[in-house]
Amino acid sequence: MHKLLKAAVVGSALLMAMPAWAETIPIIVKNTQSYFFQVMLAGARQAGKDLAIDVPELGPTSFSDIAGQIGILENAVANKANAIVIAPQEFNALGGPIAEAAKTVPVVGTDSGAATDAFKSMLSTDNLQGGRDAADALAAAIEKEYGAAEGDVALLVLIAGQSTLDQRAQGFKEQLAKHPGLKLVAERLGDGQVTTALNTTTDILTSNPNLRGVFGSDLVTGAGAGQAIAENNLQGKVKLVSFDSDENLVEMLKNGVVSALVVQDPFRMGYDGVKTALAAVRGENVAKTIDTGVNVITLDNIDSDRSQQLLNPKIN
Repeated sequence: MHKLLKAAVVGSALLMAMPAWAETIPIIVKNTQSYFFQVMLAGARQAGKDLAIDVPELGPTSFSDIAGQIGILENAVANKANAIVIAPQEFNALGGPIAEAAKTVPVVGTDSGAATDAFKSMLSTDNLQGGRDAADALAAAIEKEYGAAEGDVALLVLIAGQSTLDQRAQGFKEQLAKHPGLKLVAERLGDGQVTTALNTTTDILTSNPNLRGVFGSDLVTGAGAGQAIAENNLQGKVKLVSFDSDENLVEMLKNGVVSALVVQDPFRMGYDGVKTALAAVRGENVAKTIDTGVNVITLDNIDSDRSQQLLNPKIN
């Protein structure tokens, strides 16, 4: 009896020591295999540790598995999550499911939007501005090589239906018009695979022998385009600007295959997404939109503290 009483007292003490607000806030990304979203998950994981809450890391393993992401969202609601952070895979398809989820649980969006106004808050890059920055960076690289911002350029988009990619393409084309010497001769849509981007870029290079620039509007298309340029020994001749970064693209930047990287802050998206969701759960006012920033990194500024922080996030 004495041992049982002692155990009960210790158990009660442990329960009293545990915070009464130990919420569960899952984060659902577009693709758990993507380096970009692994960084976002790392940010969410760190937020969970700092805030002493449970942050399950969820998501499909393919950018095209829209039904899978919807199912994960529905399961999170059914499992009584206190709030949900989600990077919607497809703008229209996720609108209804997110609106339905938001009837019972606060939903915070990150990276991409969806066809609903039900988000408590949306944390994302200003993708229109990112596209504009990419156009300016590509023009600057071509001018540096050829003496003027003139010639044919191409645009690669990862996959259809993602608002972030649509906005980057829009911003790129709008800003390209301010460089009248540059002509967009090819705009290609991919299927989320590096191999497809590689083959597409190779086709564009073959069909446009005077091509001087390519904008890969995400990490996958940037990697595929870079590989195609390198395999055809066109580094330096065909300038490449890519959105996002990983070790491969950074190496391409150092080797002259890539001229500039337009870098987001996925770690902050994950961290602040969870932090914002927790604030919403606790009844605090949260901003409807939060701009997580965009930075252009070239060989000229790659060694700066900010560039190194963005290029080498802690993901473990």
